[in-house]
Amino acid sequence: MISTVVWGTGNVGRAAIRAVDAHPELALAAVLVHDPGKAGKDAGELAGLDRALGIAATTDIDAVLATRPGAVVYAASGEIRPDDALADIVRALTVGAIVVTPALYALYDHRGAPPETREPVLAAIEAGGGALFVSGIDPGWGNDVLPLLISGLGSVVEVVRCQEIFDYSSYDQPDSVRYLVGMGQPMDQVPPMVSPMVPTMVWGGQVRLMARALGVELDEIRETLERRPLETTIETATMGKFEAGTQGAMRFEVQGIVDGVPRIVVEHITRIHPSCAPDWPAPPNGEGAHRVVIEGRPRIEVTVEATDEGGNYAAGGNATAVGRLVGAITWLAEAGPGLYDALDVPLRPAAGRLGKDRS
Repeated sequence: MISTVVWGTGNVGRAAIRAVDAHPELALAAVLVHDPGKAGKDAGELAGLDRALGIAATTDIDAVLATRPGAVVYAASGEIRPDDALADIVRALTVGAIVVTPALYALYDHRGAPPETREPVLAAIEAGGGALFVSGIDPGWGNDVLPLLISGLGSVVEVVRCQEIFDYSSYDQPDSVRYLVGMGQPMDQVPPMVSPMVPTMVWGGQVRLMARALGVELDEIRETLERRPLETTIETATMGKFEAGTQGAMRFEVQGIVDGVPRIVVEHITRIHPSCAPDWPAPPNGEGAHRVVIEGRPRIEVTVEATDEGGNYAAGGNATAVGRLVGAITWLAEAGPGLYDALDVPLRPAAGRLGKDRS
């Protein structure tokens, strides 16, 4: 059994606790929290399980890392604190842990990562003997292993398009939805998430990764952005009121350009209400889906719908992304120290977990 720490208990961390608990080769050893109000609470309660796990959450990072855990699922946010996230991950690598995380966007394709991010990680791996795998929570498999797998079914591939299509009204992250994504904010304010070059910083690594796998050279990476206002004021169950005239929908693309043509595209289409931008693609269930479209011969379209936490589609997307990360730990233990990406780490079957729901 690999002793495993879950660091962070937000939307990602809750799913990570459940995934580690369900894995027959992992043992939940500790749960790290930032909020003192969560300290002392049982991991099962924090994860939304109906049973205790016998692990009390703690804020004591030094004490947890001093036990030299075998693995760390770093589920704390890296969106607004990238330097802190990097420092935390380097600490875990230095004690020899396998670390899996969605928090370091620059390392989706680590070969193209800036030296200020890559070099401290490599130094920590060299010093401690740990391993790091970074995969997105949007989810990563939807922008790397799934589209690459599906592309292999075509005889002619013209465009690879990866879509996340979501209604954010049920996404329990008010700060991210309102201020990072900009829902409910004035239309003359560009949200931080889509400020120039930010989408490329976040998703460009996935575009480069797919280009490498497909054997093509990118001319450049481009960004497109469309935003629509709400025509009427709407009320959501989780985040309250969003006023008419403020941003109600956003659509952007991160395009990998090959010979002047967008050939590899990561696209996000998000709304706060289905009445906004009804002409844009919508999820079949009305709430959320991830879709891969291979334009070519044949044309192939695969839509993935996942739910968790009582039928929530955002939680389902988080859970599948976490499943990819947690499921990689045993492979990383076998592979040994190193910095890995999605082309290195296989997506393994759920061996030992079929029919064994421990929730």
